[in-house]
Amino acid sequence: MARIPTIRTKDQVAPEHIPIFEAIAASRGEVRGPFAVLFHSPEVAGRTAHLGAYLRFEGVLDDQTREIASMAAARELNCAYEWGAHVAAARACAVSEAVISAIRGRANAGLTTEVAQVVNYVQDLIRDHEAKEAVVTLLRERLGLQGLVELTATVGYYSMIGAVLNAFAVEPMEGADPLPR
Repeated sequence: MARIPTIRTKDQVAPEHIPIFEAIAASRGEVRGPFAVLFHSPEVAGRTAHLGAYLRFEGVLDDQTREIASMAAARELNCAYEWGAHVAAARACAVSEAVISAIRGRANAGLTTEVAQVVNYVQDLIRDHEAKEAVVTLLRERLGLQGLVELTATVGYYSMIGAVLNAFAVEPMEGADPLPR
């Protein structure tokens, strides 16, 4: 059970914030997870959802790169809700079970160079709060400058989402892939 009440229905929202609620529900199918707790600050919820929608649906990163980065961030933060959501999304865009298992176990051996670069970049940013020059150079060459910036923003976005979910003890969705501690 979440540490704070969740806001999941329109009748829980002040009339002036219904457009934000409806926009989040339209983009994600419903208001749940991080948005159900973020909605205690409707502007934060709306602005966060807007950034997330851009990164997920309009950004330049391919689906696999984005989901690998999302899973790696979830793993680094031990965020079970985020992990379960992004494992499902990763499978939907054909990320291999071997990659999912490696990220789950924090065992980067055996990953392709491209996948390892992304995972290492996420780990460096979250663990060490910096990026190694060599990895930045390789990712910039491969993804371009906009792609590198959007990858970095994706790491920051999912780190924030993971912090919200962990702080308020939001439980993973039913049937979500479990994340070992």
